[in-house]
Amino acid sequence: MLKVHAKRLNAVEVLSLEGQIVNGQTEVLRSVGPLAGDTSELILDLSNVTTVDAHGLGVLLQLREQTLAKGIQLELRNVNQPLYRIFEITRLNTVFKIDSAMEVVPEFIYPQRMPVAA
Repeated sequence: MLKVHAKRLNAVEVLSLEGQIVNGQTEVLRSVGPLAGDTSELILDLSNVTTVDAHGLGVLLQLREQTLAKGIQLELRNVNQPLYRIFEITRLNTVFKIDSAMEVVPEFIYPQRMPVAA
């Protein structure tokens, strides 16, 4: 089952996906589009996604169209090499903004630290 964990910082919504984006498990992702109405950027963190099939790619494309229609930027982050290869084969790497480097969005995990005098 695909799980979605949402984090928000100001006008940026980060959705950490966990599981497989495949036929029969995409309903939760399909329902995300209407929720992203008051954000300026939507980031999908795919670090815990193991598989994407053709149906899942279609859902991602629909989500992209919904966000673009609302003026929201969509970015895929932490795309592992096997998933990135799927995007390459389908040439969707030219459609989506993809950051394939495995990184955590630091401002969501670590608050900004201020230097403290000893």
